[in-house]
Amino acid sequence: MAEGEKLIPINIEDEMKSAYIDYSMSVIVSRALPDVRDGLKPVHRRVLFGMHELGVRSNTAHKKSARIVGEVLGKYHPHGDTSVYDAMVRMAQEWSLRYMLVDGQGNFGSIDGDSPAAMRYTEARMRKISEDMLADIDKETVDHKLNFDDTLHEPTVLPTRIPGLLVNGASGIAVGMATNMPPHNLTEVVDGTIAYIENNDIEIDELIKHVKAPDFPTGGTIYGYDGVKEAFHTGRGRIILRGKANIEEVQGRECIIVTEIPYQINKAEMIKKTADLVNEKKLEGISTIRDESDRNGMRIVYVLKRDAVPNIILNKLYKYTALQSSFSVNNIALVNGRPQLLNLKELIHYFVEHRHEVVVRRTTYELRKAEERAHILEGLIIASDNIDEVIAIIRASSNADEARASLIARFELSEIQAKAIVEMRLRQLTGLEQDKLRSEYEELMKTIEDLKDILDKKERRMDIIKEELQVVKEKYGDERRSIIEYAGGDLSIEDMIPDEQVVITISHAGYIKRTSLTEYKTQNRGGVGQKASTTRNEDFLEHLFVGTNHQYMLFFTQKGKCFWMRVYEIPEGSKTSKGRAIQNLINIEQDDKVKAFICTQDLKDEDYINSHYVIMATKQGQVKKTLLEQYSRPRTNGINAITIKEDDELLEAKLTTGESQVMLALRSGKAVRFEEAKTRPMGRSASGVRGITLANDQDEVIGMVTINNPQEETVLVVSENGYGKRTFIDDPEDGEPVYRITNRGGKGVKTISITEKTGKLVAIKSVTDTDDLMIINKSGIAIRLEISNLRTMGRATQGVKLINLKGNDSIAAVAKVMREEEDIEDDIEGVDTIDASEDGTAIDTNLEDNPDDN
Repeated sequence: MAEGEKLIPINIEDEMKSAYIDYSMSVIVSRALPDVRDGLKPVHRRVLFGMHELGVRSNTAHKKSARIVGEVLGKYHPHGDTSVYDAMVRMAQEWSLRYMLVDGQGNFGSIDGDSPAAMRYTEARMRKISEDMLADIDKETVDHKLNFDDTLHEPTVLPTRIPGLLVNGASGIAVGMATNMPPHNLTEVVDGTIAYIENNDIEIDELIKHVKAPDFPTGGTIYGYDGVKEAFHTGRGRIILRGKANIEEVQGRECIIVTEIPYQINKAEMIKKTADLVNEKKLEGISTIRDESDRNGMRIVYVLKRDAVPNIILNKLYKYTALQSSFSVNNIALVNGRPQLLNLKELIHYFVEHRHEVVVRRTTYELRKAEERAHILEGLIIASDNIDEVIAIIRASSNADEARASLIARFELSEIQAKAIVEMRLRQLTGLEQDKLRSEYEELMKTIEDLKDILDKKERRMDIIKEELQVVKEKYGDERRSIIEYAGGDLSIEDMIPDEQVVITISHAGYIKRTSLTEYKTQNRGGVGQKASTTRNEDFLEHLFVGTNHQYMLFFTQKGKCFWMRVYEIPEGSKTSKGRAIQNLINIEQDDKVKAFICTQDLKDEDYINSHYVIMATKQGQVKKTLLEQYSRPRTNGINAITIKEDDELLEAKLTTGESQVMLALRSGKAVRFEEAKTRPMGRSASGVRGITLANDQDEVIGMVTINNPQEETVLVVSENGYGKRTFIDDPEDGEPVYRITNRGGKGVKTISITEKTGKLVAIKSVTDTDDLMIINKSGIAIRLEISNLRTMGRATQGVKLINLKGNDSIAAVAKVMREEEDIEDDIEGVDTIDASEDGTAIDTNLEDNPDDN
């Protein structure tokens, strides 16, 4: 041991404790956690400040990344160069940051996890938004501290005008704690911050109306709102993210097209893992996966096998692959150098507090500078008023110091003023320059007064913060990228969705869409009657409902299941789009088919659901009436609406008030009409009671209609060889029933005379003069007729020939049609909304006269 040295024995346990605590505090405070004020970790702050010092602005040329990294390393960040370069690269990736802070040139990596080019190849510069994070840094707005070798000063925080922590989020693992903060939309954050400034006691639920949810750079869908709410209220929560997927037909094959994936998901990795699942037979129904992404955007194509149901495959992709992932929010940030868990209001509060301090310090600095300049100007004005004497004093002095001393003695000036006079240029003696001095002085005095007023009044400072935020919003604000699907497991969010009126259309082939009512009302009149929708070959629009976003659609399938959707969940489409296939929207079995639709009002309204009924009919003549209340709690996979016996299937379902009449028609040409009240309400699992007795084994029910105004409604029946007949239900002259009311379960009365010539009955529809009829033959030919051309006739006649059939052709289906768009417009003009409490199931082609039957 050298002379003068001594050993101090230390307990290793104590030494390790103190050393580890020092290390962990260093990691927490100066590495892994962001500051609540500017939302940056030290490395990001140093990169931006290093660029600022180098003068690499958004309007200058790009500089080599290695040059910037060298600047940051040598001056402020004594760690490895990769740590600085990786941080800078991330700030330049559009899939990593919601609002990028660095403008990179060269290969900065990809969403597939490809690494960026080495820093000697790439170049970078600041983005405009970064300049706003550094604005006013030279006006003593923030504290500076010495760098690692005490030779330079670096800022402890940036004076940012951007609420950096909220808009870009942060993630980091410290020692014993971690942070994971999602990015948000700048426009929403600014609106929320302004709302907070205007009312400091604002509730978080009020703030949520402005800052609706996180907004991720990669878009995607936020599925369900509970996690978002919890995160905003507590600072912790789990947000479920889904990729954006559409079902399209590509070259005759059904495909799932993914155009957006969840945040922080590696695309290549996700595709590889999905392919592995397909190869291991854990995920069936997919034949090929193609990545067709290019410079125009992302496009992952899952080509499906011919018998696969797209909706089911999509749900499996969500369940088993990273197409659905979760983001665990953990809002931990440094507040006054201490880590703290923060909710939405606190995050906004600390940002506003920081901005307030910056405005105060900036104003104080500007006031000091203005007063210093005013002081010099006062001296110069005195000199210009006594210019001859001043010149004489200066000429008589032997040096500058003597001249200054003489001036101070003669005019009672300060040292600074005297120095400024001595250093005056000759051109400042001109009359024009002297006028300039006086006008500059007057302007300065106004500025000083204004700056003092700002420092005196907090309201003015808050107004300045608001104005600056509005400017930021105008410069960088944009639309949301992540869609919020409130329906994901949570329905208490309707106040977020405007309850506007919409038109729901369903085509004969089962394509559904909703269109805002305003799209029909604001179009130009006239035109040559193009169809209101482009559907598939020989497809046409069969059902039209006018409802509101908050209403419900119930779908009934031939196997007796009931599925349920909110109207706002139905995909939106323009008047001309064909919509989405219903079986892609609900989890229907492959061999099942939707047979009936009902649009109802709020299923949570006790009075409403307990005063309405669903009436169903099956092919074998069973009818069943069930209280609507039984269908007010459906599940995603559907619920049993009726127990269907073997060799039977559900045919129709209608919504009634319990006071309608029901008509069932048979293939053999008979029809029965009975009071709905004759059928008692039953539970969901019941299979119903006999509605009509079939003539023989080959006979079956072909349709059901419900009647509310028997003297105004007519019934149209069509037989398979093209004969049809329209008959009043009650004679409009004497009110006598044409179809007498009998008990349910009877054999019925003749509705059309069935002969070999006419063929069996195929359809029964409730119609009025304003309806159109579409008849589809088995050969695929579709013919359209106007109902008004058919006169009404007696019950027992065989009707008139509606269409001429060739050879062995026969009628496959009969449907009422939605008419050309001008007519639809007229109809919709006269309708406020579907009021399922008054009438029946749907508003079909004729909205005013026949709101009952579809």
